Amino acid sequence: MTNEELTKMIVEISRDIFGKPFRHQGVFNKRLRTTGGRYLLRSHNIEINPASYEKFGGNELIGIIKHELCHYHLHLEGKGYKHRDKEFRELLQETGSPRFCSLLVEKRRKTAGFHLYECISCKTEFPRKIRMDTDKYRCGRCSGKLRLKREKSL
Repeated sequence: MTNEELTKMIVEISRDIFGKPFRHQGVFNKRLRTTGGRYLLRSHNIEINPASYEKFGGNELIGIIKHELCHYHLHLEGKGYKHRDKEFRELLQETGSPRFCSLLVEKRRKTAGFHLYECISCKTEFPRKIRMDTDKYRCGRCSGKLRLKREKSL
């Protein structure tokens, strides 16, 4: 799908669902990473993440467009266009627009640490992302010496 086809689709959705014209541009922006789309306040254009269209298809794209059109029309009318505004949430409800898009990026599980240190005395473990000098530091619990228990595994 090209930017021209996207703009045409946005114009049609705006006319059919909102009953208002869309007079700006719709563009694909592949630099968007964590969101399906965004409405630009200064230019009034709507940017869409092409990955969301490729991964989830046309229905997801329509939902993203409807969501961004809620921002667009409310902003141009001088009403509350932000996510927390009552008017925005009401317009989402009226138009059947989604509040959130499907997740593009799976959340990475945080690891306990790359380097695991252990107190020789009380056996308390200290996970760390960055290596530390065991001669400089002591256990915070009993002031015992620390030793490297497990090294970063690749």
